[in-house]
Amino acid sequence: MPENDSVLTAARTWKGEPLALATVVSTWGSAPRPKGSHMLVHADGRFEGSVSGGCVESDILATAAEVIAGAPFQVKTYGVADAAAWEVGLPCGGEIAVMVQPVSAEGFDPELFDRIADARDHGQALTVTTDLATGHSDARPQETGSAFVNRYDPPRRLLIVGAVQIAQSLAALAATLGIDTVVIDPRARFLTEERFPGVTLDDRWPDEGVAAYRPGPSTAVVTLSHDTKIDDPALIAALATDAAYVGALGSRKSHAARRERLLAAGVAPDAIERIDAPVGIDIGAIGPSEIALSIAAAMIGAFHDRG
Repeated sequence: MPENDSVLTAARTWKGEPLALATVVSTWGSAPRPKGSHMLVHADGRFEGSVSGGCVESDILATAAEVIAGAPFQVKTYGVADAAAWEVGLPCGGEIAVMVQPVSAEGFDPELFDRIADARDHGQALTVTTDLATGHSDARPQETGSAFVNRYDPPRRLLIVGAVQIAQSLAALAATLGIDTVVIDPRARFLTEERFPGVTLDDRWPDEGVAAYRPGPSTAVVTLSHDTKIDDPALIAALATDAAYVGALGSRKSHAARRERLLAAGVAPDAIERIDAPVGIDIGAIGPSEIALSIAAAMIGAFHDRG
């Protein structure tokens, strides 16, 4: 799942301006950025995003300027075996192919940015297919020829249930990872802007709050309150969705008791098995910050389908 949020934001800001879009369309070996990664280039030289973490960006900027000026779209390959790779700084042993196309009806239609934004705003994914023979992108499937398919998932979101100290550390860490975070807790004394600056706060009862955000493959739900009246309803709501990750704080003993409560509430055994409990990767974490780190690592693994 390439991170293109900043590129999509820039596309909105620069709408109507002359632009070119660079996209990683294939990778081999230790490529610095995954397929689907974008770099948006403005005619005045500004750019947003990355296709190689800085290795080939200078060359891509020059190519983008040519495309904006009217040159046809290009697919450029950079590999360690090529002299050009050393010139632009890709001596890492990997190889990438980058397509540079105009942001226009003939290339990447500006309307596609609007469709992507609309889908993401509604918690949905949108797939865009590009004909590698013509450089034209479309939201409709490509029936013939060679094509590159890029899926734009909704922004990653973390729903934290329980405004406790671990939640403070986890919310701050999620912010550095670019993950939209909501803290859900009906207890007003815990849920304050002073304790959670810059975080969305939701004082609804957890089952209602979790359900309202419609968790999907880009959402993680973590219960931290240690209060069964708060955590259990949230878990029941989360397990009724296809959330990427569901974690619950507590020991193995407390999770065994939790399992019995959820079974009694009618939750299917296979659904309960989705719960990561004790929550997080076992790194011998001590204290709120380290526990938060272990949770974040498990959550990221689930987002990448490695949990």
